[in-house]
Amino acid sequence: MSTTLAPAATQAAPAPRSTRRWLALSVLALAQFLVVLDASIVNIALPVLGAQLGMETAALAWVITAYVLAFGGLLLLGGRLADRYGHRRVFLVGTAGFVAASALAGLSVSSGMLLTARALQGASAALLAPAALALLTQLFPSSAERTKALGVWGGVAGIGSAAGVLLGGVLTATLGWQSVFFVNVPVGIVVLVAIPFLITRDAVTASERLDVAGAATVTGALVAIVGALSAVEQVGFLHPLPIALGVAALALGTAFVLIERRAAAPLVPLTIFRNRSLTVGNIVMLLVGAAMVALFFALSVYMQAVLGYDALTTGLAQLPLAGALVVVAGIVPSVIARLGTRPTLISALVVLAGGLVWLSAAPADAQFAGELLGPSLLIGIGMGGAFVATTQLAVDGVEGGESGLAGGLVNTSQQIGGALGLAVLATVAGLRTDALLAQGASAPDALTGGFAWLFLGAAALCLIGAGVTAAARRR
Repeated sequence: MSTTLAPAATQAAPAPRSTRRWLALSVLALAQFLVVLDASIVNIALPVLGAQLGMETAALAWVITAYVLAFGGLLLLGGRLADRYGHRRVFLVGTAGFVAASALAGLSVSSGMLLTARALQGASAALLAPAALALLTQLFPSSAERTKALGVWGGVAGIGSAAGVLLGGVLTATLGWQSVFFVNVPVGIVVLVAIPFLITRDAVTASERLDVAGAATVTGALVAIVGALSAVEQVGFLHPLPIALGVAALALGTAFVLIERRAAAPLVPLTIFRNRSLTVGNIVMLLVGAAMVALFFALSVYMQAVLGYDALTTGLAQLPLAGALVVVAGIVPSVIARLGTRPTLISALVVLAGGLVWLSAAPADAQFAGELLGPSLLIGIGMGGAFVATTQLAVDGVEGGESGLAGGLVNTSQQIGGALGLAVLATVAGLRTDALLAQGASAPDALTGGFAWLFLGAAALCLIGAGVTAAARRR
């Protein structure tokens, strides 16, 4: 990079967004905690919720799908809106929408009202999440401090994932299913009150027209692909619904690329993918997201359907994994400072894969201390390092005017990866379980054998991510 001095007006550093950056980060992380928490806390409440609202099992799946479709489909648009209209402004709008939608969900008296509220929650989260990550990159412009901040971010994500299972069981049993939605309201209000005092107003003003055609096609493509992958879980790969949605996603995605190549002010400038760190980071996030979502799904079902744990015990059993993730997420910034982002990421992915392979050996009568605790800790260590390092890679070298877009991209990769991993790996597990049942295995042994293949598949995804990272580094 050239060191030639330019006039002072062009060299002046941007004004800091906050004089209390770490406090501001803690509030942003609190909002991210709500988004992560909401992805898992609702699952435990579904049976009770369905009984009270008269929803069949198939309809209950839409309580999850309505949120995922809106969240995954609108993330890129949300990130770009944050870049155009201000990251703080869009973050506050998203948080306010999330709080209002959560209250509406808790007050729901019909399935239609609840599904509408869930879609609004997802749409609001699609504004909140990329804007929050963009604000983090602006609060901590130096690479070393940003890595430390991402360590906090990763720790919060780990706490949210585990707390969802634990809190879902406790709240549903004591205060009713409505409480899993109402819990978001006071926390969201704290965020809405605190952020205006901690982060300065946005300086950006929208000077160009929004790329409406690009926004429509990419949103439609993302909704279609997430919908197709969600449908696979219910009806299988060969059903006409996921096939039709897959074709629609391909057509809309192709149209989006053609539009962006010609647009004067594209929603997603394709030149952003010339940033190799960003591209590799998003590929790895897609793979890690696929492994993580499939893992948590299978681990919860395995503990309850095979080992006989109740919902609360299942949540408690996952606390060591979450605890290891939180601890490592706080340590990994110093590791990145010494070794670099890519070596740290490769090592974390290998450790994560090792933990998943170890977990695949757990039998149908596994004892927690002897056969589950060790792999859980190893998985938490690998996951904490991988999440922080991948996010760091995905936002590395991105300019402030595209930080919202970068946040939207990495969140989109995680969401699509999660839907893809659950669809593919759960199908593989189901086929293996059916084969073992046909061979005369008992139901617990057959389920355990199916989950073993799922864990091995997740490990393979992590190793592929390590290979992609290593190959890009060599080039």
